[in-house]
Amino acid sequence: CVATGSTVYGECDVSGWTDIVAITAGWGFTIGLKADGTCVATGNNSYSECAVSGWTDIVAISAGYHHTVGLRADGTCVATGEGYYGELDVQSWTNIVAISAGWGFTVGVKADGTCEATGSSSSGECDVYGWTDIVSVSAGYFHTVGLRADGTVVATGPNDYGENDVSSWSNITSVSAGYGFTLAVGSDGYVEAAGSDYYEETDVYDWSNIGFPE
Repeated sequence: CVATGSTVYGECDVSGWTDIVAITAGWGFTIGLKADGTCVATGNNSYSECAVSGWTDIVAISAGYHHTVGLRADGTCVATGEGYYGELDVQSWTNIVAISAGWGFTVGVKADGTCEATGSSSSGECDVYGWTDIVSVSAGYFHTVGLRADGTVVATGPNDYGENDVSSWSNITSVSAGYGFTLAVGSDGYVEAAGSDYYEETDVYDWSNIGFPE
């Protein structure tokens, strides 16, 4: 792995990692998933968000603000870090196929296309229980976005910047929720965006061939 940016907490100290198949970054820390289903971590561990060394049979990982969630091959979940809002209460979840950790909350997709959620929902970010046919989710800072099997998108949480204005999107293959904005890749390789552009975070409309090797 390679990394760049602030390394106040050692969050970029990944040069010695090997056999990594997936990575995720939280606030001041980085988690890596190895091919053998174990995990490595570096960076801020003030809330034990990096306490993943004992995890096994992990197939997916997601880092939130101060917590980390892992999905096991058997569809169960593990979590570590700050749990003030209940964001770590995933031990009872079963048949999970995808996970995403946000700020103080965690969302999971079940094999039947419905969703689980736990943690802070002060802005409605966990209001996902009516969603169906979901194949993946992305938890942002205060909002959650879901991708349906038919390529349409749903969202919940605050819409202060228009980050939930995704109902018109179609033929979407992946989604990602940030702080006050949402991005999506379409089947044509172009990118959709909604929400805040204060830092030009949604200036992606001239991007093309995303997900398609040239």
